[in-house]
Amino acid sequence: QVQLVESGGGLVQAGGSLRLSCAASGRTFSSYGMGWFRQAPGKEREFVAAIRWSGGRTSYTNYANSVKGRFTISRDNAKNTVYLQMNSLKPEDTAVYYCAAGGSSPWPSRDEDAYDYWGQGTQVTVSS
Repeated sequence: QVQLVESGGGLVQAGGSLRLSCAASGRTFSSYGMGWFRQAPGKEREFVAAIRWSGGRTSYTNYANSVKGRFTISRDNAKNTVYLQMNSLKPEDTAVYYCAAGGSSPWPSRDEDAYDYWGQGTQVTVSS
């Protein structure tokens, strides 16, 4: 069982930055693929970014086109934490952001079905 707790959300002006953190319980954090998803009001949850550690200093990442070049996902296996650095934020980035962990895919998956554990979410609001 893995428990995920997100933090770092808040209100920011357009063009600003936020860094989300997701702290995971459990001793096998490094073996999990980690993802960030978001859900805006009235919309379905969508993929944002994912990361899969392959050993040593190498991790593979995957990004939604809408955030590529603005968001960066990273992980610290020693701290059991995954991060999402969000720069150049836009009002359309407003959503509840969810952290997810999964072990079924060897790659940083965009598919929600690849993730077994989910956090409660953290609200990000970008004002224009």
